[in-house]
Amino acid sequence: MPLSHRHAPVAASLLLTLGLTTTACSSGKEEAKNDTVAKADGKITLTYLQKQGDQEYFVGEAAGAKAKAAELGIDLKVVNLGNDANKTVSEVQSAIAQKTNGVIVVVPDPAVGPQVVQTARDARIALLTSDDQICTTGPDPAACAKGDLVPRVGFSGSQMGKEVGRRAAAEFEKAGWNAAETRVISAWKQDVTVCGDRVAGAKKAFEAAVPGVRNIDVATDNTPTGAQDKIAATVTANPSVKNWVVWGCNDENVMGGVTALQNAGVKPAHVVGVGLGAYLACKEWQSDKPTGMKAALFINGKDVGALAVQTMYDKLKNGMDFPLEAFAPTTMVDSTSWKKAGLTCG
Repeated sequence: MPLSHRHAPVAASLLLTLGLTTTACSSGKEEAKNDTVAKADGKITLTYLQKQGDQEYFVGEAAGAKAKAAELGIDLKVVNLGNDANKTVSEVQSAIAQKTNGVIVVVPDPAVGPQVVQTARDARIALLTSDDQICTTGPDPAACAKGDLVPRVGFSGSQMGKEVGRRAAAEFEKAGWNAAETRVISAWKQDVTVCGDRVAGAKKAFEAAVPGVRNIDVATDNTPTGAQDKIAATVTANPSVKNWVVWGCNDENVMGGVTALQNAGVKPAHVVGVGLGAYLACKEWQSDKPTGMKAALFINGKDVGALAVQTMYDKLKNGMDFPLEAFAPTTMVDSTSWKKAGLTCG
């Protein structure tokens, strides 16, 4: 699926952002790693390995990657890893056997990071992550030295979280709630570093604007049904709470929370859900029916996929060092603005 013309200015701005606002890998250690990558002669072949490849965000990411690959004359293979961490390593090995020049990966579990990195190094192929981080030296990116993180294309977790927290605070104040009658649910898969960054950013921004509201952390698997089950138990355990604010790592967590609250009999007027992704939130806004999903941060997977492929091309074809991180833009949307932002809702 090619990028539409209306996305062209965004794509151009992404490439400008890549040149001006990303942090290059400048340590001697990282330069040494990059020097071990074999130069691509002739046509470039890339492999894009995605977790949860049937999720709408990742479908968009694959579409953006394919469009950029077609534009640059790259042979691109996209593989859906689902949630299978073991498949990550075997698919990297398969890509190497098929003579790929580079691998872009969204890991189902960051624990496989060191093995993926070593496999790529041994084969002298370029390795780039998108969305989620992995560490070269250990299973937990949060405990990883900055220089040991694999270069990543995606979004700034802390900045996205701040935008979510600020919007949640604005909705709280608009509703006229008080802190004593309100609880915040923060829902995320707690071993995913970028999720922790998002939630931490939301908490900080919300607390700065609306102090004194108690937060409840809920560990989930980042799926709507998983979040719904865990949040339903939290709601049951807090029967005296009148108003609820829900945010999380992604739209799935927030949609699961909104559904759990609805099933518990909490009216939409007493729920402020602020999603992250907007691909599920927008489905709530396709009718005039009241919903607890009040807003969502629109993150466009197409932009990330395109930027990841461009970044890999620049490395393999032009010898440019990977940036440590490259970020795509985000937009806060709600029921009145999501269509204008260019969000398509499948």
